[in-house]
Amino acid sequence: MKAVARKLALAVGILAFATSCTSTSNSSTQTQQSPNVTQVSDSTKARTIKIDGSSTVYPITQAIAKEFQADPRNNAQVQVNFSGTSGGFEKFCTGETDISNASRPILKAEMEACNKNGVRYYEFPIAFDALTIAVNLQNDWAKDITIAELKKIWEPTAEGKITRWNQVRASWPDRPLSLYGAGKKSGTFDYFTEAIVGKVRAGRNDYTASEDDEVLVKGISKDPNALGYFGYAYYEENQGKLKAVAVDNGKGAVLPSRQTVEKVQYQPLSRPLFIYANFESAQKKPVVKDFINFYIEEAPKIVTSVGYVPLPSEGYHLNNVHFYDGKVGTVFDGEAQLNLTLGELLRKQAKF
Repeated sequence: MKAVARKLALAVGILAFATSCTSTSNSSTQTQQSPNVTQVSDSTKARTIKIDGSSTVYPITQAIAKEFQADPRNNAQVQVNFSGTSGGFEKFCTGETDISNASRPILKAEMEACNKNGVRYYEFPIAFDALTIAVNLQNDWAKDITIAELKKIWEPTAEGKITRWNQVRASWPDRPLSLYGAGKKSGTFDYFTEAIVGKVRAGRNDYTASEDDEVLVKGISKDPNALGYFGYAYYEENQGKLKAVAVDNGKGAVLPSRQTVEKVQYQPLSRPLFIYANFESAQKKPVVKDFINFYIEEAPKIVTSVGYVPLPSEGYHLNNVHFYDGKVGTVFDGEAQLNLTLGELLRKQAKF
């Protein structure tokens, strides 16, 4: 009996030892695999460029990203999204994105958020936009509109009160007035309210709002009573679906176009467009540095092709100089700039 017990104990011991060895072996195998998973993850992250922000700037950045990725030598994954300029800066100033598209300069609160999180940034103007007032193709009465009439429509006190076209101009028909405009996380909303109403982010709430300009285009093109606003590139792309309204700032009605922007005639709705790039990302991720260089080089061609106004060659040269010299920060003191011309923008950048 004792001999049987001893044999049984010996067998159990051998089994336990074998199990222990197997467990140790599996554990060792798992440990060896983990670094490989991490290396793959880190490698993918190093080749990924994250971009968010303005839907107005989106067509430019998206087109440049497609060209950049088309070259297999770049071996990059460029993710371009839009959540509006303000929404983009919220992500950018926490280090979540590498580049932020913006349809206005960075504001003081955003500068403070970036500073708090140790995010330093390059500021690159890349184009000019003619913020466009648009109506439905069936609209045969609103061929022009004054700044005062736009204010009458969009100021906070108009909410629930200015709801028909003849309330804006007596000669216009007694028809419902349906409004479409930028969402409140959009830099276009910030710029439009300051330029038209006189105060940033002051406006009525009873309108169809979206950070996606395609949504606004679709809404206006289907609504005979519509009036709205969005970036010029979206008008250029959809001219067969809606009409632009000439804007009169007291010097005569002017339609948005490259020529009227360059000649400083389409005011106050001409504005610069930007990208902001994370300084640390550009230093530590070669693919981000390469993309920024590619962006600045290709911008003049792409900006024109998508329907915006390119900067003079001097503007892109200054971007290259500032990038090479590591010039970080902004020349706009945390405020939107109304009635800024191409020449004035270049003078600001030259003094950076």
